[in-house]
Amino acid sequence: MTTKASQFLVDSDSKAFDLEHRRKIRFNIGKYNTAVQQGLEWYRDHELARSRAAYRKAQIVNNLDQYLLQWEETFTRRGGKVIWAQDAKEALVEIGKIVQRRRARTVVKAKSMTTEEIHLNDYLEKNGVESVETDLGEYIVQLNGERPYHIVTPAMHLSKKDIADIFVKHLKIAPTDDAQQLVYTARKLLRNKYTSAEIGITGGNFLVADVGGVAVTENEGNARLSAAFPRTHIAIVGIEKLIPTLQDLDLFWPLLSTSGTGQQLTVYNTVYLGPRQPLEKDGPDEMYVVLLDNGRTNLLAQPDKREALQCIRCGACLNVCPVYKNIGGHTYEATYSGPIGSVITPHLAGFEDNKHLSYASSLCGACTSVCPVRIPIHNILLLNRQQTVREHHNDADEARGIKLWLYGMKHRWLWGMAPLSAKRWVLNRLLGQTGWNKRREAVQLAPKSFRQLWKERQP
Repeated sequence: MTTKASQFLVDSDSKAFDLEHRRKIRFNIGKYNTAVQQGLEWYRDHELARSRAAYRKAQIVNNLDQYLLQWEETFTRRGGKVIWAQDAKEALVEIGKIVQRRRARTVVKAKSMTTEEIHLNDYLEKNGVESVETDLGEYIVQLNGERPYHIVTPAMHLSKKDIADIFVKHLKIAPTDDAQQLVYTARKLLRNKYTSAEIGITGGNFLVADVGGVAVTENEGNARLSAAFPRTHIAIVGIEKLIPTLQDLDLFWPLLSTSGTGQQLTVYNTVYLGPRQPLEKDGPDEMYVVLLDNGRTNLLAQPDKREALQCIRCGACLNVCPVYKNIGGHTYEATYSGPIGSVITPHLAGFEDNKHLSYASSLCGACTSVCPVRIPIHNILLLNRQQTVREHHNDADEARGIKLWLYGMKHRWLWGMAPLSAKRWVLNRLLGQTGWNKRREAVQLAPKSFRQLWKERQP
């Protein structure tokens, strides 16, 4: 039976040697890295901003229950409704009830990784509801039947020609290499969806505790349209997305945009405080916020790893990761890819099936060095590996191999007794099983050990 770990190795091998894929990714990530370096120049003291953000998020994570209750009280006071979802199934059931009550046939969605996490599109389609992604990158990968490739840039793996081919195939347009024409085509199709959809669904970059708001940051305006036109607005947000006060957005919005895209500030930044109030001209008649746990409290219960909940989903760690740049986002087979995905996915989706992700890292520390909220990502990856072994999720062959190695290290005389040919056979068999010899010459053992050479020099 093919496991996720074995499939990960197969897909990694395929993508790492796909030169065209690597060309596209390095080109696109290179553009982002250049923009981010320019964006950082606007900061007088970027390191101080990172430290302040880390401190504020640590406050939230260590007092999450208090801030969640404060946010709920303030949000419901303005007529908003809150749904607490322990897992994906609970979230989908509650959203399904809203859809049925509104007799919705069409839902417009702004980019949200939490909706990908609970597989909302699949659920809605199985229940006869059209779910339309309105973020351009998400719309493209949805047309192509794919998952988002990157936290910030869902279609990062596609070139302009790839996108044109997708539009020709699925939208039946005339072939074109004009990017503006492709954008115009998508805009024209999506405009009608906003005005006809009964429900709009967004995520939330931040939950603002003191005002009970859901802060959404975007560059295309599609989240605003998704929230303003439909009569019902549903925001699906992880419970860790809290920040203490509205004033903290002054710190977090620029950090998020600079680390993610190199902008001083994204184009559209909105705080939703609930359904339309009596004197307001637009907005939904009702607004629901689904507070999603889905394994986050597993991380919260572990003090040495809970810093991972400080993540603001900027994608900076993906852009610097040498592993991600070689194997790509889809290889991870998880909602969250790259270093931060390797940290949190085992806790959100289970260690047994996702333990291998914590080993998909060179531990170079580049991810930690760019994280705007100072999450020690590479350290937590090591702690995840430790937990994998402690809970006996590691492979039986690996466990036996480590025991044999340990015994051999403690009983050096065994190696001395074995003939050179036997040592070579054992070593190359082990290296062959791990894939070391697949693209390397076989390791050659020296005819004499160090101990033998030393005795000859020092009789």
